[in-house]
Amino acid sequence: MEAQETRVQTDRVLTIPNILSMARLAGVPVFLWLILWPEFGGPNADGWALLVLALSGVSDYLDGKLARRWNQVSGLGRILDPAADRLYILSTLLGLTWRGILPLWLTGLLLARELMLLVAVWVLDRHGYAPPQVNFLGKAATFNLMYAFPLLLLSDGSGWIPSLAAIFGWAFAGWGTTLYWWAGLLYVVQVRRLVRADATAD
Repeated sequence: MEAQETRVQTDRVLTIPNILSMARLAGVPVFLWLILWPEFGGPNADGWALLVLALSGVSDYLDGKLARRWNQVSGLGRILDPAADRLYILSTLLGLTWRGILPLWLTGLLLARELMLLVAVWVLDRHGYAPPQVNFLGKAATFNLMYAFPLLLLSDGSGWIPSLAAIFGWAFAGWGTTLYWWAGLLYVVQVRRLVRADATAD
């Protein structure tokens, strides 16, 4: 069974889960343009930006679920899924920080975590290892942030709805940032163990 699953992971490329991930990636520049449009003299398109973000969240859930259910987990999918997650997070960070909705310290904290993971992946590559799979903790962190960002975008206004969105948005942002760093540190610990095992074997 394991051999068959591995063969599917390496041989299948144009699967429905992968197509969903590709569509999610294609939505990243659209989402960023919609967020920043008011900054360049255009109309407020936050509603459309929220729709694109919501659709990306649905596709993120579906691509993983369908890949496992239909036995269509692929090597490409293992790259596309976390890449789409990170690009949405980075584009949202850029857009919300540019508009002054997110403070620079939070943006810096999340970007520092991404930089730490880039270094970890580089170390793994130098030792001949592929990046490990995204774990449940990392997924939970991403889901929290993906809830936080649209709520914080919705909070950019006046009235009881933006006020309520701000409360829940910052709650999700706090949990998401904490889990994001926790998952990143566990990733670094995993990398350290692999590198140490290599050194012991030599």
